[in-house]
Amino acid sequence: MLQNYIKSTNINPHVSVDCVIFGFDFTGLKVLLIERKRENQKINIQKNMLLPGDLIRDDEDLDTAAQRVLRELTGLKNIYLTQFHSFGDPNRVSSKSDAEWLISVREQPTARVITVAYYALVKLHDYKPAASSFAKKTEWCDISAIPELAFDHNLIFTKALEHLQRTLREHPIGFELLPKKFTLSQLQKLYEAILQIPLDKRNFLRKILKTNILIPLKEKQQGVSHKRAQLYGFDKKNLSKVKHFGI
Repeated sequence: MLQNYIKSTNINPHVSVDCVIFGFDFTGLKVLLIERKRENQKINIQKNMLLPGDLIRDDEDLDTAAQRVLRELTGLKNIYLTQFHSFGDPNRVSSKSDAEWLISVREQPTARVITVAYYALVKLHDYKPAASSFAKKTEWCDISAIPELAFDHNLIFTKALEHLQRTLREHPIGFELLPKKFTLSQLQKLYEAILQIPLDKRNFLRKILKTNILIPLKEKQQGVSHKRAQLYGFDKKNLSKVKHFGI
């Protein structure tokens, strides 16, 4: 049982970690959600989806806990996670069904929990999440269609997206979400998906090419019905030299 599993570990009842995992599939920006299991079938879980997260252990630091929790719930591992915010509202658990679910899986379900949030950028097709522990299933969800999540996870997601948007405007971090080879059009779609706004093509290309972080490849797109576009790669040596991107 999930409750027995949790009681058998050295869990800190007051601190948790939550992970916002972003991916991109050329159609839109996605975020990884999990669906939680019900130990007690009588519980009416109204908000069944949430971000991957759980309590930390007393013998691990926050970064280690974030990696472990993500691995246990989704099977994802060796992902670079960035800590971006903490959430400590006394009323983080305001839903009756959320409180009832906690009773079924935690030894101290009424303990106040402060969560430290992380986010990561992954090449979506390089990872195949697999649900385990109290996660019933995993799902990549378009950020424009995020459902009402459990606890305060909608707020955590919103803060993560805002942090990502601010960072993207200052530093060219998009290479974390793209394959090794991509077109300028695909790169622009990525920025538009994250920033949630249309970008002027000429202005975008002028700014991105000025950074000298792109390497033109002697290759073009394959298997497309339209005119094949030039492929590019990122010059990681120059990434650290970009102090202000200004998109």
